[in-house]
Amino acid sequence: MTQLHILNYPADMTKVAVLEIQGCLASSAAITHDVMATANQISGASKRTRPFDVTTMLCGARRSGATLRGADLVIVPGLGVTSADELDTKLKSPACRRAGTMLVDAYHSGAALAASCASTFLLADTGLLDGRRATTTWWFAPLFRRRYPTTELMVEQMVVADWPIATGGTAMAQMDLMLAVVSRFAGPGLAKACANYLLLDERRSQAPFMAITYLAGQDPKVAKAESWVRNNIARDFAMNELANAVALAPRTFARLIAATCGVSPIQFVQRIRIETARHLLETTRLSVDDIARRVGYAEPSTLRRLIRRETKHSPGHFRPAL
Repeated sequence: MTQLHILNYPADMTKVAVLEIQGCLASSAAITHDVMATANQISGASKRTRPFDVTTMLCGARRSGATLRGADLVIVPGLGVTSADELDTKLKSPACRRAGTMLVDAYHSGAALAASCASTFLLADTGLLDGRRATTTWWFAPLFRRRYPTTELMVEQMVVADWPIATGGTAMAQMDLMLAVVSRFAGPGLAKACANYLLLDERRSQAPFMAITYLAGQDPKVAKAESWVRNNIARDFAMNELANAVALAPRTFARLIAATCGVSPIQFVQRIRIETARHLLETTRLSVDDIARRVGYAEPSTLRRLIRRETKHSPGHFRPAL
């Protein structure tokens, strides 16, 4: 079937279906509706056509004749799960299986799709993310990579708008995903106006929020590597030395780090150094120069540069208010 994804809607009303799967994250669904309503409100106040015609479709265990056909865009709020086992059970549930079938049918009928957090797994389970770029909530990233190796996972990104499918990261990334939706379907000006109205800060990356300890703990070798780095953090060392410390060849170690944490060995070490530096900035009055030496950087400028790159803030931002 030829897929017709017509995505230029700045002057016309876009038919939006919000697919709320039984037990979905209430805050994610609320954010979806709030941003859509705000976009319509701002447009209406300036005498413009309201850009979104929004309907809600509930998907539960019972069968129904409901269909998503006719929708220009289908948005799937987060599934509301907190563990891998809970996610696996949810994806096998009748509600998710039915939702998956509906999403595939809607996509092949010309609808664009948007999902965040664990709902990205629902899209991936259908095969719709095969060969595409996507993101998901950072703590499920290792699981996502194992389950869907043909998807290019960009876990550091808060939103990956690979239209006609867009995905968002962790639960509150639904805000960022919705702004991307408004920008794509109603124009970047309206998206910015919505962000200003709702006092939403622009967040392009999940990286500042990713806890390397949590990710490392999902594999015993990586956890051992993390512990070794923390015990040797004040000195310079080569990545081969780190690999040797966990009895792995450098290439094998690099593959394991990438699969578990989504980063290279160098980035893995940098994240641990930056996390430690932030903790010292927040809990001590040590100078940046002293902190840099304590986390293994002879040049304080290196630490300053890495903190700014990873967090978009200077070291002083993390000092407690006096």
